[in-house]
Amino acid sequence: MTGLRIVVMGVSGCGKSSMGEALAHRLGLPFIEGDALHPPENVAKMAGGTPLTDEDRWPWLVRVGQALAAPQGGAIASCSSLKRVYRDMLRREAGDDVIFVHLHGSRELLLSRMQHRPGHFMPASLLDSQLATLEAPGPDENAIPVDCAEPLHPALERVAALITAR
Repeated sequence: MTGLRIVVMGVSGCGKSSMGEALAHRLGLPFIEGDALHPPENVAKMAGGTPLTDEDRWPWLVRVGQALAAPQGGAIASCSSLKRVYRDMLRREAGDDVIFVHLHGSRELLLSRMQHRPGHFMPASLLDSQLATLEAPGPDENAIPVDCAEPLHPALERVAALITAR
């Protein structure tokens, strides 16, 4: 599929990277790991247990949006995109037709995943701040909701079918 701009979004631990990589493979698009685009200061702040501010996020969101816009044939990026204004920024940078795949789940499931993943800079202590910040996409935001408790393969196939049917 060409020309698609897709952001797999949600709080930490929801499976953005797993879904993003699988969806990119399934649709034949490049995958952009949004966490890799954070400046070192953001990573250090989060690793130290301090939530990011909007001011911390703006330059990162611009980088994610620009990376998403760069490939001629489309791309998929993982990016928390917790607030509507963040998604608006991504749309300004990558194009108004961005599709958001919103992964969501129970606090218990998300916390368990965060506590059991090795080598990630985001501590589980920041989950509650992310959940408090999260504004679920509105009906006008071109978003596909996915319960992250659903196994990856069936969720992937459902999302791919919805995207290809557009």
